[in-house]
Amino acid sequence: MNTQRSSAAHPAEAPGEQGSPAGRELDPEYEHGPVPADSRKSLLTVSAVWFGFPMILTNAVPGGVVVALLGFWRGLAAIAVANLVMFLYVGVLSHRAGTSGESFSLQATRTFGRTGYIVASAFLATIVVGWFAFNTGATGATLHQAFGWHEQLVAVLAGLGFIALTYLGIRALSWLGAVAAPLFVVAGVAALVIAARDHDLGAVFSYQGVGGNTTLTFGAAVSMIMATFADSGTMTADFTRWSKNGRQAVLATVSAFPVASVIAQITGGLVVAAGAVAAPATAGGDFLPILTGEGAPLLNVLAAVFVFVNLGSVCSHCLYNGALGWSHLTGRTMRLMTVVLGVIGTLAALAGVWNHFLDWLVVLSVFVPPLGGVLIADQFFARGGRGAMDRRPTARVRPTAFLAWAVGAAGAGVAHWFAPQLSDAVTGLIVAIVAYAVLERVLPEAAAA
Repeated sequence: MNTQRSSAAHPAEAPGEQGSPAGRELDPEYEHGPVPADSRKSLLTVSAVWFGFPMILTNAVPGGVVVALLGFWRGLAAIAVANLVMFLYVGVLSHRAGTSGESFSLQATRTFGRTGYIVASAFLATIVVGWFAFNTGATGATLHQAFGWHEQLVAVLAGLGFIALTYLGIRALSWLGAVAAPLFVVAGVAALVIAARDHDLGAVFSYQGVGGNTTLTFGAAVSMIMATFADSGTMTADFTRWSKNGRQAVLATVSAFPVASVIAQITGGLVVAAGAVAAPATAGGDFLPILTGEGAPLLNVLAAVFVFVNLGSVCSHCLYNGALGWSHLTGRTMRLMTVVLGVIGTLAALAGVWNHFLDWLVVLSVFVPPLGGVLIADQFFARGGRGAMDRRPTARVRPTAFLAWAVGAAGAGVAHWFAPQLSDAVTGLIVAIVAYAVLERVLPEAAAA
């Protein structure tokens, strides 16, 4: 799709939204062009969007798995390394978004071409809908296990609620983040206090894990942690394009990586190291059973609200990413695509896609970071780097971008299967950046745009 044509065909406010009463009450989402300077949000608002996203129960799970299989200190080291890489990775992409006001799809258009961007954008916009489906299904399963509620009915009701939240747009995501993050802290602290009654929290520092340090390599642990937010992290521009400038976009990213992400993962690691989780190698840092196991009405209410708000946060953010991406691909509004994709995701949740969590992480760690690496290399290290921000794409497809993505994914795959001591996510990211820089030099005609 030609970005120039799309921007002209779709003015600042999405078509079809101003004509209805509901549309007049909702802020425009700028699906088809950069966010204007006078519509940018405050640092606090954008930070709330990102802050409430990684501080979730499903981020505590891999944190707990890593600690269970590596031991407490090595697990913490893997968490720290992964979050440092994520900060650099997402921060760089966020800086460009805050400076330009462009969404992920618009950024991808510059790098992959007017038509080529469709592949990259459709890939990630679909992947994140998979996360919506996973967490919607997890909502039903979690509350069924905790309280015996009807799993499918809860999943459907949760899915409809998450769709409604996303429909309200970026402002609703900031409100939800402002509630979800503090609620996670309250629930996490409550779980740790309860665990301390029957377990020695002082023993966490000497926790050696359940795998003898042999079932998971340090590099694989880094990849597992990164994979939980590799897709939405790559699509960070959808959130940080609302920042007033690049610096504020980076500061908003800090609220997610390392702050919110580390809090969630270390909380999961602590409950595992304290011995409060029955099957830590698989359940990870899922501390909800600790809250519901007490049988106290107040804790049960806290647990139920926590699940809806916490998983609702990740679902609404992922659905927003997917809807924004597909709205640009189809020329429709974000809100229409929110409803369409939300229904599809809810049906997928009922089909049980959430049961394939670990396989999902492997796919993400191999294919997603190389894509982001190509974007970073194109924006900062090739074709004029930062000075070429205003360059409009003229090529329909840019082969060098796709070749570099493929080379990076191949490098990640080799690391995953033949060098498990390395991080496939980090390997793919670095290989893609280097490959793109080299290809831009040796294939100048193909690289021209």
